Amino acid sequence: MPLSMTRLILYVRDVSLLSRFYQKYFSFELVEEIPDEWVVLNTGQIELALHRIGMPWRDQPLNRSGSNAKMVFTVQSGLPELRTSLLSAGVIMGDLKRYDGFSQLMCDGEDPEGNVFQLSQPD
Repeated sequence: MPLSMTRLILYVRDVSLLSRFYQKYFSFELVEEIPDEWVVLNTGQIELALHRIGMPWRDQPLNRSGSNAKMVFTVQSGLPELRTSLLSAGVIMGDLKRYDGFSQLMCDGEDPEGNVFQLSQPD
């Protein structure tokens, strides 16, 4: 039986903040929302859902390096300009990079809660 991924759920502290971030900087369309608790954004291939973390963890310090996951988003062109725009807006962004044998220009960044994403542009 073939499976396909349809949605990625991130457990977050501030659903509204991250929803605004991904809508503003990535132009993801809002699909559904329960204010301050749940948001689903259309990212193209799969949906990105933002779910407010449970009460016991809401007052804990934010652990910016607590995940081994990285979301990868593809842009067809204009990655250097997008990176510059994100940097100008105060978004934490790494350097542009390439790896031998891999036909992608890429850079990593962090959303306001420290979730790591990669922007990738095919050659």
